[in-house]
Amino acid sequence: MFKKILVANRGEIACRVMRTAKKMGIATVAVYSDADARAPHVLMADEAVRLGPAPAAESYLKAELILLAARETGADCIHPGYGFLSERESFAKACAEAGIAFVGPPPKAIAAMGDKIESKKLAKAAGVNVVPGFVGVIEDTEHAVRISNEIGYPVMMKASAGGGGKGMRLAWSETDVREGFEATKREGLASFGDDRVFIEKFIESPRHIEIQVLGDQHGNIVYLGERECSIQRRHQKVVEEAPSPFVSPEMRKAMGEQAVALARAVGYFSAGTVELIVSGADKSGAGFYFLEMNTRLQVEHPVTEAVTGIDLVEQMIRVAAGEKLAFAQEDVKLTGWAIENRVYAEDPYRGFLPSTGRLVRYRPPASAETPYGAPGTHGDHGYVRVDDGVTEGSEISMFYDPMIAKLITWGETRDEAADLQVAALDRFRIDGIGHNIDFLSALMQHPRFRSGAITTGFIAEEYPEGFHGAPASDVLKRRLAVIAAAIDLQRAERAACISGQLAAHQPIPGERVVTIDGERFAISADAGRLFLDGVEVAFDSDWRLGDIQLDAEIDGAALSVAVDRRGAAWKLTAHGASHLVEVHPPHIAQYRHHMIEKIPPDMSRFLLAPMPGLLTRLHVAPGDKVEAGQPLAVVEAMKMENILRAERAGVVKAANFGPGDSLAVDAAILEFE
Repeated sequence: MFKKILVANRGEIACRVMRTAKKMGIATVAVYSDADARAPHVLMADEAVRLGPAPAAESYLKAELILLAARETGADCIHPGYGFLSERESFAKACAEAGIAFVGPPPKAIAAMGDKIESKKLAKAAGVNVVPGFVGVIEDTEHAVRISNEIGYPVMMKASAGGGGKGMRLAWSETDVREGFEATKREGLASFGDDRVFIEKFIESPRHIEIQVLGDQHGNIVYLGERECSIQRRHQKVVEEAPSPFVSPEMRKAMGEQAVALARAVGYFSAGTVELIVSGADKSGAGFYFLEMNTRLQVEHPVTEAVTGIDLVEQMIRVAAGEKLAFAQEDVKLTGWAIENRVYAEDPYRGFLPSTGRLVRYRPPASAETPYGAPGTHGDHGYVRVDDGVTEGSEISMFYDPMIAKLITWGETRDEAADLQVAALDRFRIDGIGHNIDFLSALMQHPRFRSGAITTGFIAEEYPEGFHGAPASDVLKRRLAVIAAAIDLQRAERAACISGQLAAHQPIPGERVVTIDGERFAISADAGRLFLDGVEVAFDSDWRLGDIQLDAEIDGAALSVAVDRRGAAWKLTAHGASHLVEVHPPHIAQYRHHMIEKIPPDMSRFLLAPMPGLLTRLHVAPGDKVEAGQPLAVVEAMKMENILRAERAGVVKAANFGPGDSLAVDAAILEFE
């Protein structure tokens, strides 16, 4: 077995690999850029080596620096984590030449599957179902238009070396192809160093299902069931689960056997994922097609670990060391249900715009101590697992992926796993940047998600006007009203203890009028007992003023609520939404309707930067007339190009920024007359 492992990655996956390595008694080496000098993965490792400046192209993507760090520290193996270098055939070859084991598949398999065009040809030859499309290099935009017209719309344009949702554009018409083809090429070149693009038919009502494969260097290959990753935004996975609510045992077997056949055809070993697009309209289970094979560990691997009890990182290390798999296909059993949510630094209330900055507060829910063992070791009622690579005070940088953490839950049933997600998300506290915790909670509660009737269009279909918070049930509102009254009474009691007041020793009124989303509730307190609209409520909590989290039992039901004081109101956050709750004694509440609401300023005359980023192109100049929907500017953030369009017709009065300028959020790029 290896003595020392270098993890050629950052963030939560670097920490994840190191935890397993330490469990196996293997020393660890971290590499880092200047932006990550004090990151948790650096502090966790036994040794750490600086690579270079913050941009990945100048640090984590430099293979020669990774190999130099391995030689300097005496590491005898390198684990690439999710990516950066794991898709690069040359890096795996360089490791072999340097006498350092690469914890991943052989270079030949990486090359074969890393090219989406060639991989489709290989898949077809191996008897794997493939999506109809043009498997070849596209010369230019006119060529792309001809191909798309021949295939029939809608079509998907994809960067050949792409992954992680980057370098992908959906085209519903010739106009979409003309507008998006060059952008797809640029994203492919910027993110992967390869601007080749291919086009394939877009499967409508699609479900994204993938098969986890695992092989050793002795010819043994197994599949470890499937994961469903259909809930996506801009082709970036948001929710993953195992197993899939759509897949039958017969379908699982057919997909698994095709995945193994493909892996065997390219001489694959280590962990890998065969991604499939599945037609949700095909109830026969035969409508599944090969998308790509990811020759690395996937972000969503924990849900497979949860239902199989297999530590995939440990297996990858053992395979790289030449060991045989200790189990066969018939030994693989799926137990219970697991769901993973990706906690992103993005603001769902502002169109999911990326957010950067410092984690002023970072309090994840309590995580299981043994997250990689068999599900049965965690008890009969499930468990919560948090994989992260940040801590309170960490900086979320524009240079890297916006994922903050992964929240994984396991339960005996799908509903139990989803209920655990909602409860854990209520206990997840992040301040300082925008995040998607409310949105994730809303997804977990959504009736369509609970029914399992999901597709890759779920988010666009269910939130066409954007996200505005999860709807609160009548039961939740009543519970929040009780909580608001209880904490406000505690605030009043403390205020009464301040010495020197004019009206000293006055009794504290026990009545409160609570207003939530325009609805009023009458709460009264008497000798420690609370009454809601005259009916006693059993309320138990040890919350004290100043606590940011309130855990309570209300009529026997547990509820966790984030608590903030906002002026004269309380901001209570639970179950996917924040509620600004007003609490007043009755004699004050009767005058509430006389209070004037502050009207925000009109900013419709400006084109505002929706996110921090780099202004790469400005399509208009002062004096130009614009029409609604016309592209005005392009802002690059988190390696993605964002086209900003005119909301209405008008004339440009001034341009405050130019190409190459860095933009802060809400910066006024253009002003209109």
